[in-house]
Amino acid sequence: MTRNLLLSLFILIGLASCRTGERDTENSPKPNIIYILADDLGYGDLSCYGQSKFSTPNIDKLAESGIRFTQHYSGSTVCAPSRSALMTGQHTGRTYIRGNREYQPEGQHPLKEEAVTIAELMKKAGYATGAFGKWGLGYPGSEGDPNNQGFDVFFGYNCQRLGHHYYPYFLRSNQDSLVLEANAGNKEGVYAPNLIHEKTLEFIDDNKDKPFFLYVPTIIPHAELFAPEEYMAKYRGKFDPEHQYKGVDSGEGFRKGAYGSQPESHAAFAAMIDLLDTQVGEIVAKVNELGLTNNTLIIFTSDNGPHKEGGAQPDYFNSNGPLRGYKRDLYEGGIRVPFVASWPGQIKPGTTSDHISAFWDMLPTFTDLLGMEHPDNIDGISMLPSLTGHGTQKEHNYLYWEFAAVGGRKAVRMGQWKAVQYDISKNPDAPIELYNLNEDLGEENNVAANHPDIVDKIVDIMKEAHVESPLFKF
Repeated sequence: MTRNLLLSLFILIGLASCRTGERDTENSPKPNIIYILADDLGYGDLSCYGQSKFSTPNIDKLAESGIRFTQHYSGSTVCAPSRSALMTGQHTGRTYIRGNREYQPEGQHPLKEEAVTIAELMKKAGYATGAFGKWGLGYPGSEGDPNNQGFDVFFGYNCQRLGHHYYPYFLRSNQDSLVLEANAGNKEGVYAPNLIHEKTLEFIDDNKDKPFFLYVPTIIPHAELFAPEEYMAKYRGKFDPEHQYKGVDSGEGFRKGAYGSQPESHAAFAAMIDLLDTQVGEIVAKVNELGLTNNTLIIFTSDNGPHKEGGAQPDYFNSNGPLRGYKRDLYEGGIRVPFVASWPGQIKPGTTSDHISAFWDMLPTFTDLLGMEHPDNIDGISMLPSLTGHGTQKEHNYLYWEFAAVGGRKAVRMGQWKAVQYDISKNPDAPIELYNLNEDLGEENNVAANHPDIVDKIVDIMKEAHVESPLFKF
């Protein structure tokens, strides 16, 4: 081999090594995407985010094999609008569903037919699409039904209200009702998250030979606080004195939305997250077993901050770490959530990012990953550069939230600044609180009086970001 030929070979090898981790979207196989969404899991409820009373080894391992974000935000502070922001790439000033508006006897107000969802875009790109867990964006058969919003397969709870119950009378298989005879009356024969998990793993098996988008919006650890006995036994007596919750165990409201009693709320909460962690581990194991590891992006996050319902005591478990507020708040504790992502060969293991991001970034991230165009009317920015370490990460000018319930609330994140405005329904000009998150992560010191120029910018942003909604008004 000549000297020149050897030199050329070394140059080619060097160039190839420099490109490791970058994706050629035209020639690379389409990556599978698994997006796991916990329900009401707090920022501090994972041991990789500081939880010390119990551990989450499988989710921690996922973070160790990939990246952990410290400044990721949910779409909203409650379930349905958070999911709407996720699916549409629009924040709650513009996305169609901005609250948990109920539909009787089952379901919530539907997304519009013209909404463009992640699932529809994935389907257009040739992906098999499946959702397993809780939907909440349209009653069965409506224009918001998951099968009408891009999902080939749906299994679980269409309705968030019925999703309060871990031993429901039925689940939905697409629009069909799957009656669970083992749960008739007050029986507890089928723990629904376990059945949903089985169907989740089946979906991966069924679609191992084609690209798939798997959305797993589990109901854990939303109230009520129920877990199988094998998990309860692991924690019983470890968190004494126990907290007893008296709920509805028969009659009106039983398994129709009202939470059941739980005499061991502390043990039940830890047990539920243990089960969730186990299921995440089994999803990862299934991907590995089928040889899909290097072509599968797995994301784990939560839809909002921790709840205080059904016996839950987030302060006992320090579920929010240093953050202020809970579910339904627009302080950090209500909307800042854990976010970990793993993709061997594409995401550098053991990395941490302080990139400021939100649910509405997922849609452009996935389209960017596939080299697709995304809709024009979105608020998200692709996080792909932060995930892979390649390219220049664009930053948001601001993040915006609004919530018409509990008196009306708005919030803005702009760089180091966080602004919150409460009780808007009573007073549209309610004072704006301002916090410097670089110095005051717990939002304890309102510095609005010291920075009138920043407050004026926030006022302008709130006006710019809000589009009137016929359904959700302050």
